[in-house]
Amino acid sequence: MIQKIRLRQFRSYLDREFSFSSGVNIISGPNASGKTNLLEAVMFACLGSSYRAPDSELIMHSKHWSRIDAQTSVDSRTVKLDHHHKPTKQFVINNKPYRRLSSNTQLPIVLFEPNHLLMLSGPPELRRNYLDGILELIKPGFQKTRREYMRTLRQRNILLRKGKVSSAELFPWNVRLSHLGGEIARLRAELTLGLNKKVKNVYSALSGTAAKIDLIYKSGVEIGSYENHLLKKLESDLEIDLMRGFTGSGPHREDLEVLINQKTPSAAASRGEARMLVIALKILEVDKLEQCLDKRAIILMDDVFGELDRERSTTLTRYLSGHQSLITTTESSLKNDSSSNIITS
Repeated sequence: MIQKIRLRQFRSYLDREFSFSSGVNIISGPNASGKTNLLEAVMFACLGSSYRAPDSELIMHSKHWSRIDAQTSVDSRTVKLDHHHKPTKQFVINNKPYRRLSSNTQLPIVLFEPNHLLMLSGPPELRRNYLDGILELIKPGFQKTRREYMRTLRQRNILLRKGKVSSAELFPWNVRLSHLGGEIARLRAELTLGLNKKVKNVYSALSGTAAKIDLIYKSGVEIGSYENHLLKKLESDLEIDLMRGFTGSGPHREDLEVLINQKTPSAAASRGEARMLVIALKILEVDKLEQCLDKRAIILMDDVFGELDRERSTTLTRYLSGHQSLITTTESSLKNDSSSNIITS
């Protein structure tokens, strides 16, 4: 957990220190008061990067450096950003310098921010990224496999766009794409099965309803023998791929289907219910990271109470009480929550 943090010339904070409890921390204040900046600083100290801006934008306007000092339950850490001459970034953990944070020096963070609501109604890429983001943290080598798959895919697409390419020229790329694709699809499908076993109970606890929630990994080919099936499909669809100029099959085209009472959330859920469903997926992410990494995760939630009534907001904070969570809000009624640590931004 993070115990305290001091921000100097970071975003809107000239010099400010905050202390956090081990449970729910409500960060309250009007719009543009720096609430989201505080979440961003916590994430930067724990993971080494921002979720919404390049490093240069984190330094207060007209200043040339920024510094974050954080005290956690396992270490003390400092982040220094300097733009006097050329952009530099340095981390110091327990007096030892680092150029970047590796998985060993990062602290697990799970973020909810309003754009994540698009996960249910937006393009499949958002749902693939949800699965891949978890896998990159819990499966060593997955990030490298995914990166190599995308590189191979780009090479195959370059050949397709040339227009005149034989099946023999594409064969080695097809084999490589099928092999890497099989690794990715199987891990995604396995993760989805595990999440699906828990999602109904988490959603029910948050929403107070007994809705049936299903998570299904939608693959264009059979998972059990993915490599063979994808290889055959790449070969049989060559003419179609040539006409459209890109590869139409593989993990980059697959989807995570989310159903509520056997219908899509857009058809079966209110806006508040859809928000609770996304929050449930984020809590499942927390559980998975803690199970696999044997580290407690810090939960960051930006403007999470929008479209939730008072009862659901209270239910959420009670559910999160066993985790350290930092939640921003403009809701004045939540300032009186005696079970939470109230912080004014």
